Amino acid sequence: MAKIAIVYHSGYGHTAKVAEHVRKGAASTGAEVTLYKAEDLASPESGPWNELNAADGIIFGAPTYMGSASAQMKQFLDATSKAWFTDAWKDKIAAGFTNSGSLAGDKSSTLNQFSTIAAQHGMVWVNFGLKSGFNASGHDFAGALNRAGFYNGLATQAMTDLSAEEGPDASDLKTAELFGERVANATLRWVRGAA
Repeated sequence: MAKIAIVYHSGYGHTAKVAEHVRKGAASTGAEVTLYKAEDLASPESGPWNELNAADGIIFGAPTYMGSASAQMKQFLDATSKAWFTDAWKDKIAAGFTNSGSLAGDKSSTLNQFSTIAAQHGMVWVNFGLKSGFNASGHDFAGALNRAGFYNGLATQAMTDLSAEEGPDASDLKTAELFGERVANATLRWVRGAA
């Protein structure tokens, strides 16, 4: 069995909802999946760092605010420097997701932030691998999977005037589950190969 950690920040509850659906998809493979709030890992001196270091894969998640991951997530990313010094995450699987009010909304910047920190740690990045379900005139936008067409990670949309109970919508949440399943399957293959 593989152990997967999802470290996320959520400002208004939307990203937490996405994180839960990523967890659901990953857990469907039999992986042991644990959610961690970035705020609980804001300092390298406190928080569940030993549990995080024991994971086989780490999925990073945060809202995209002003073209970047939220400040709370950035504080966690900066705090990973202690793990970096000891190569604690070297050769672990990594992936990332983000949510914002816009369909695109510079979410690539946040996903690039996550893939860069993973590369600095010597982690192995898993892309999404799901083609866009909304790239032709006959496609249904409301039910499309990966409708924003992001491939480096998962990108979801929650309209800014909707609460976390109302958004993201069902197709984005299903997309989140498929993303979690993909990352978990990659982690399981990686763990089996190492054994």
